[in-house]
Amino acid sequence: MNDMSAAPSKTYDFGALPVWSLADLYSGPEGDDLKQAFEDVALQIESFEKAYAGKIAGLDSKSFGQAIVAYESISGLLGRIGSFAQLYQSQNVGDSERGRFYQNTVDRMTSLSSRTIFFTLAINRLNDDELELKLSDPAASRYRPWLRDLRVYKDYELSDDLERLLHEKYVSGRAAWTRLFDESEAAIRCTVDSETLTLTEALNRLSDPKPERRKTAAKGIGEALGDKASLFAYITNVMAKDKSIEDEWRKYPRPVSSRNLANLVEDDVVDALISAAKGAYADTSHRYYAMKARWFGKDKLEYWDRNAPLPTAEDRIIRWDEAQSTVLDAYADFTPAMAEIAAPFFEKGWIDAPASPGKASGAFSHPTVPSAHPYILLNYLGSSRDVMTLAHELGHGVHQVLAADQGTLLCDTPLTLAETASVFGEMLTFRSLLEKEEQPEQRRALLAGKVEDMLNTVIRQIAFHQFEQCVHDERREGELSLDRICEIWMSVQAESLGPAFRFDEEYKYYWMYISHFIHVPFYVYAYAFGDCLVNSLYKVYTDGTVPDFEDKYLDLLKAGGTLRHKELLAPFGLDASDPAFWARGMETLTGLIDELETVA
Repeated sequence: MNDMSAAPSKTYDFGALPVWSLADLYSGPEGDDLKQAFEDVALQIESFEKAYAGKIAGLDSKSFGQAIVAYESISGLLGRIGSFAQLYQSQNVGDSERGRFYQNTVDRMTSLSSRTIFFTLAINRLNDDELELKLSDPAASRYRPWLRDLRVYKDYELSDDLERLLHEKYVSGRAAWTRLFDESEAAIRCTVDSETLTLTEALNRLSDPKPERRKTAAKGIGEALGDKASLFAYITNVMAKDKSIEDEWRKYPRPVSSRNLANLVEDDVVDALISAAKGAYADTSHRYYAMKARWFGKDKLEYWDRNAPLPTAEDRIIRWDEAQSTVLDAYADFTPAMAEIAAPFFEKGWIDAPASPGKASGAFSHPTVPSAHPYILLNYLGSSRDVMTLAHELGHGVHQVLAADQGTLLCDTPLTLAETASVFGEMLTFRSLLEKEEQPEQRRALLAGKVEDMLNTVIRQIAFHQFEQCVHDERREGELSLDRICEIWMSVQAESLGPAFRFDEEYKYYWMYISHFIHVPFYVYAYAFGDCLVNSLYKVYTDGTVPDFEDKYLDLLKAGGTLRHKELLAPFGLDASDPAFWARGMETLTGLIDELETVA
């Protein structure tokens, strides 16, 4: 276990922060219930192999439906075990015993699940007419959406033996490198003045109202990241090369293609989003940060001023109970049903809020499996952005609860649509706070905070996407030096943030803390997709042009993975395949900046 760093000298009263209980999944890593779960799933897989291996093509419709139900049961059990292991480890990524338990669990799960790979591969070798015959039975027909999404990979799959090899080598390949990244990141300690801070605590200091505290935190982060730079550059190169090899074998045309398939979104739709965001750089981030520099009385902002509160903003810590009521009230104002779904997260131990040493950085809502419930991880430090993060993750949680009724195979939502509920939850909370605020300076601070959040969600994430594109493209030609990775990072940051910033030398290392680059390559554009989509969706809501909007919105969340974006947005009169859709999404951001200019 890593030694815990000295706590920050200044402490705040956040109130009673919740810590989750994982007992709803399993009693513990050595629990008899977890051991029994492994035995149960092993028996199910053995029975599944005997019943169906080599026999899929000859199954009648009823038997085919039974096979899918059996596969879903196995997937649910494995998903429950894997969820417990991941959540248990995330509470203290630096704990070697937790890491060992997680790795051993992944090893066992991978060995077991590799024995079921034949099933989906055999399905994808059926032609369309053969598959249609097998869907005549209602039990089989129910899984049409899952089969539809499974077959997007049909042209990119390899032989059974190669697929099983890749699956089994995952634990000693991508999973191992990801674990090394996580443990290395969790071990980072930043020296800030006389304090030793975790990376999460130091990054939070970049929103401190005092410029000197922001500067010392920024310098401390840069120095700490620089100390790990060679390791992180090597991990990045290995992961990019690993992806390149697999992409080449599968014949994916571009590094992003596999992510687009997984997100069930067409390449041209993603390209239109990226083009719209890049085309708006000048009228969004460049314009806003130039205005912010004027508010700070500067010609240029230092890079550590990017998320700084406005000079006139109220500096206060928001207690947990206030954050809870703020978000739940905003949800209830939209529809009481949404607040009712969200309330158990606070009441039943489904949230882990404290920012503790060794804990996974950032925030997430883990859906686990339909037979349980989601869990939310936060690193709550009492800022207004932390309240927005709570609203964001709780939106995911509500979505995951509603979609769970679809079952294990049909509840999963593509990343692009998964961000819809989270960003919508943020928007509801922001609008609720803005409507209640009467002080002009605080209204301006709220507007500025929302603009910055949207810039972080859209412009910054598209810049991250550009960074990934460049790194993965160049890695196909050879290993990138640390200097080259840093050079790409500085280039995309300067382009996206604009001329209002001054970047010191150590900022070149800041790409290292973006865990999505390692965990889920090309994830980041999903945030921009979700934000722009919600902007359009929210405008429909406020315009009042769609009757029973609230019910239709909840139906969208309940659909899980059964419908694609065109079908989900049709009841609202929206179409993400229309290039003008993304331009309209950007108009919300430019409109808020216009409003800020008027207020200023």
